Amino acid sequence: MNVLWSKLREVIIAVLPITFIVLILHFTLTPMDSNLIFPFLIGAGLIIIGLAIFLLGVEVSITPIGEELGKTIAKSNKLWIVIIAGFILGFIISIAEPDLHILAGQVETVTSGAMTKLALVVIVSIGIAVLLAVGLVRIVYNFPLYKLLTILYGLVLLFAIFVTPEFLAIAFDASGATTGAMTVPFILALSIGISSLKKDSKASEKDSFGLVAIASIGAIISVLVMNIVSRTNQLTGGIPEHQVQETASIYVPFLHILGELSRDVLIALAPIIVIFLIFQRISFKLSRNTVRKMITGLVLTFIGLVLFLVGVNAGFMPLGIELGASIAELDSMVYLVGIGFILGLVTILAEPAVYVLTKQIETVTSGYVKRKVVLITLAIAVGGAVALSMIRILIPDLQLWHYILPGYIIAIILTYIVPKLFVGMAFDSGGVASGPMTATFILAFTQGAASKIENADVIIEGFGMIAMVALTPLITLQILGLLFKWKSKKGGLEL
Repeated sequence: MNVLWSKLREVIIAVLPITFIVLILHFTLTPMDSNLIFPFLIGAGLIIIGLAIFLLGVEVSITPIGEELGKTIAKSNKLWIVIIAGFILGFIISIAEPDLHILAGQVETVTSGAMTKLALVVIVSIGIAVLLAVGLVRIVYNFPLYKLLTILYGLVLLFAIFVTPEFLAIAFDASGATTGAMTVPFILALSIGISSLKKDSKASEKDSFGLVAIASIGAIISVLVMNIVSRTNQLTGGIPEHQVQETASIYVPFLHILGELSRDVLIALAPIIVIFLIFQRISFKLSRNTVRKMITGLVLTFIGLVLFLVGVNAGFMPLGIELGASIAELDSMVYLVGIGFILGLVTILAEPAVYVLTKQIETVTSGYVKRKVVLITLAIAVGGAVALSMIRILIPDLQLWHYILPGYIIAIILTYIVPKLFVGMAFDSGGVASGPMTATFILAFTQGAASKIENADVIIEGFGMIAMVALTPLITLQILGLLFKWKSKKGGLEL
């Protein structure tokens, strides 16, 4: 109970800022209907309770299971086992990721079914599976992360030349959405489990990060390749009218979506439970008390994630669309950019996977890199990303690749300069920053704004925001690494 209360306090501090900002906007610039505000407040309560329970569940179940699996794979010392295990685990975890289903559903809705939810989920999951296997092989055989990232992003930039703007935005958004609340804790724990068996402690520390980043690139490449192979024409669409209509009862959206999300989360957890029970019999051999504790943790993870996603989808998302549309209709466009920055700044604090990663960073570095410093850096990066996305909506000639190309070139150049520990942290944080809060509330806000700006396209400008959220932390976290490098040299330390 003490641990739960501690996490509850953290989550309250994280979620209240975005709640207060929305309320301030409601009472000043953009008054909202009560059928949107009351569900939003109920959603905030569900997010607080759900996120606290989820984080507790992850700590006692998903993380230790992932670490044990990582150790087991590494002990095999056989390349084919590492590749097959990486592919299977990558596909299972990705295809069950709630964030990916949320994004795929939005893509299907906005494109009027031209790109189906099932097709996008399967294609992205295959890409994640292949790259997760590659990432595990990298750790086992000590291939430098920065070199692999250079190769992979080189391929991404090459493929990007041949795709349409709509698919470019969806590809990069899929990358961010795939690394969500379920995937990140498991992949992080998997990489730490494999890295922990290395005799070289510094190599182990550096290799604890980067696997999330490598896996997420698989989502980008798979969607780009799909577009190149299928030669799909440009997508057209918009926000369906029913998405912005008022709801008859404030409780209906929550009850309507509860069953569907419970099923999705159960599907997400089921493969992990089955894999855990199989490996417990053939390899782990953990004590009965430990197994009981992990199963309890899995139940808490299920309950927490369901409550969190219900709050986000039924409370935050409908208001996000209306808020974006209302602010876009104000006299000055400065409001849209400024409010976008503030919302991005505070939304990152409520992302569940961010807490998992920042705690992992503090633990692996033995407290040298404080989680508060990483959180502040991420908040500034995401705030800037959302603001830049708003500017892209306002300026039709400004395209996504105008940000993406120079951004990733800068990020890759920095990998050759900064301490290698920060390379993995930065690229992992890019995927982690774009979690369920970003994929729902901020994406809805962006699409709502795009639907009201003249000459803006809901597909081209409405998507691509998650891509920006995934990009900016790569640069800011590596700049933080340069500052730590300077500080360590000044203090006679070595990173």
